[in-house]
Amino acid sequence: MESIVECVPNISEGRDLAKVERITSSISHISGCAVLGIEPDADYNRTVITIAGNPESVEMAAFTLIQSAIQEIDMTKHEGEHPRLGAVDVCPFVPLRGVTMEECSDLAKRLASKVAKECLVPTFLYGHAALHEDKTLLSSIRKGQYEGLKARLSNGETEHLDSTRLPDYGPSKWNDNVARSGAITIGSREILVAYNVNIDEKDAVVSKKIGSLVRSSGRLIKQKDGRRMRVPGMLTLVQGMGVTLESHGISQVSMNLRDVGQCPMHVAYEACKTLAEDHGLQAPGSELVGLVPLKAMLESGRWYAIGGETDEEKLVDAAINGLGLNQLEEFNPSERIIEWAVSKAVGQ
Repeated sequence: MESIVECVPNISEGRDLAKVERITSSISHISGCAVLGIEPDADYNRTVITIAGNPESVEMAAFTLIQSAIQEIDMTKHEGEHPRLGAVDVCPFVPLRGVTMEECSDLAKRLASKVAKECLVPTFLYGHAALHEDKTLLSSIRKGQYEGLKARLSNGETEHLDSTRLPDYGPSKWNDNVARSGAITIGSREILVAYNVNIDEKDAVVSKKIGSLVRSSGRLIKQKDGRRMRVPGMLTLVQGMGVTLESHGISQVSMNLRDVGQCPMHVAYEACKTLAEDHGLQAPGSELVGLVPLKAMLESGRWYAIGGETDEEKLVDAAINGLGLNQLEEFNPSERIIEWAVSKAVGQ
């Protein structure tokens, strides 16, 4: 297998594990790719699924999984802490080896068109596959979330621009089928690291403050006379917000590191940690959602290692310990580092 692409569907179900199992098992028969990770989160009511393999097999698996998710998930009954737009909230393609970003964008466009046509679901393209620059960011498409989709597709009041209001494919009017499925966002992007820093507080008061300080977009300052000013945040190419994690009795600063080369994990962690300490709280560890590239672990490992360590396994161990990645559950590097997991699952 000379070409390897990653696909990371996020489905809006993280509590009914039998349902998650039915959705993920629907692609078990597809050869040429493998499911590298299934990470349900009950608080977010969301499961991150990581698939990797040759482009054709991964495209087929993504469509099959989306079909299954649409059949299993009823968005009219969905509740969760994480922003979402539909049964499969987002489905990005990521080039890993022997695949260009343009080829991943073509995969996204074919899949979005097929899902819209065969499943009768609104689909949006984002990232490098976006058909309009205003739709490049997932957060721009997801404004208003599922709850605002009806008004959005019914010409009602919405915060969307004309360029982001309607889907690129599929129905642009609200109906019973759309009410059940919501909309699906499909795209192509660089490797994104979904990274959460744990804050030792039960509510998310401080975590939300930290999120607004570290995220690249920063804070929107509003004056009584209506004037507005946006103050940029601390970190580069980072999306962030504070959320509660009731199952563990803590909160998190939930972040997307959109370019882990420009904002490594240890930079994000240490920034959140020092801000938490300013408020008299601790950041005892962190959590990776999905998989992470080896180079990101090595870079953080070099920060935390002592004495100029160069051995990859020791650097990975240093990163795990320094970032506190074992706090909530065991972090298994052979399953969570993309290159190691692909090698193990696909035989490369």
